[in-house]
Amino acid sequence: MLNYAIEELGHSRVELAELLNSRSRASEILSRRRPLTVEMIPKISEAWKIPADLLIRPYKIERVA
Repeated sequence: MLNYAIEELGHSRVELAELLNSRSRASEILSRRRPLTVEMIPKISEAWKIPADLLIRPYKIERVA
């Protein structure tokens, strides 16, 4: 959903990093190496007007070797 919001809705990786207070955390989330936390979901939902239920759906986390 976040990649869609960045590619299609005009948001940016920089905006996400600012919302999460961390460029590296935003990068990890977008590359699916780290899941969204309960604290992150309402921040993103409110700022980007994305329904929270779309952000809480489970997704596969890529494991780094």
